[in-house]
Amino acid sequence: MAETTGSTVPRRQLGRHLRELRNQAGYTIKGAAKAVEMSDTKIWRIETGQTSLRSFDVEIMCRIYGAPADLTEALMGLAKETKARGWWHSFGEAIPEGFDLYIGLEEASARIDWYEPLLIPGLLQTEEYAHAVMRAYNPEESDEEVERRVRLRMSRQHLLTRYVSPPHLRMVVEEGVFRRPVGGAAAMAKQLRQVVELADLPTVDLRVAHFGSGLHLGMLSGQFTILRFPVNGDGKNSEPTTVYSDGFTGNLYLDKPREVDRYDAVFSDMWDGALDEVASRRLILGVAGEYEQ
Repeated sequence: MAETTGSTVPRRQLGRHLRELRNQAGYTIKGAAKAVEMSDTKIWRIETGQTSLRSFDVEIMCRIYGAPADLTEALMGLAKETKARGWWHSFGEAIPEGFDLYIGLEEASARIDWYEPLLIPGLLQTEEYAHAVMRAYNPEESDEEVERRVRLRMSRQHLLTRYVSPPHLRMVVEEGVFRRPVGGAAAMAKQLRQVVELADLPTVDLRVAHFGSGLHLGMLSGQFTILRFPVNGDGKNSEPTTVYSDGFTGNLYLDKPREVDRYDAVFSDMWDGALDEVASRRLILGVAGEYEQ
């Protein structure tokens, strides 16, 4: 697992165990932070899987929380795995803050349901389109840094065609995304034809939420992705289903069943109300033809 997901999955697993131990011991985050001499933020980042952890620190936390010796030893071993590095870490600061967690979850996923109201989904973007988006989002960055961010996005796309267990990707994309020229008409025509090409992959299904469908729940929820993970030998999910939302000022991760169920309902509503795959393909190619005129 660590070879493809880096430290993301071990960090999340360790964080969940430590959060459970803290709650069983009756500590608040503030109380735990004081007891182990860490900041509140550090405890929160550990429990949400956003940082690696030394075995020494895990031993201290387990001792304070009253964990049994065998569990302490297992969690100390898991802590060593939180330092594993995925392929994306070679991009360094080109990875937006906190986004390395998402890339690791994306790599580990078995199914992704994605709603996109504003832009071509990153996994489907051409280099030209990605460059226009990265430059707009990072106006003060150097050309070299923008190119590094583009290369990171292009590298993520290997997920769709990897040899071993590519995830099943379902996408609902708003019609306006295809009609909004990003990078110029020629770049958009190329982009839309690439969308159609990738949507023909056996593991990719794409539907267009067309203007005629009117109001739907996604217009209230905003952009989101639901990531589901492989099932273990005991029939249980290897990771809890997680909803990710990419905000302008920060990222949101939700994995409580009630929260996931609400987003599931939104996606199902949009999926059923969108154009089917054949009609969606026809619409996208039609818009591409308009850009080429």
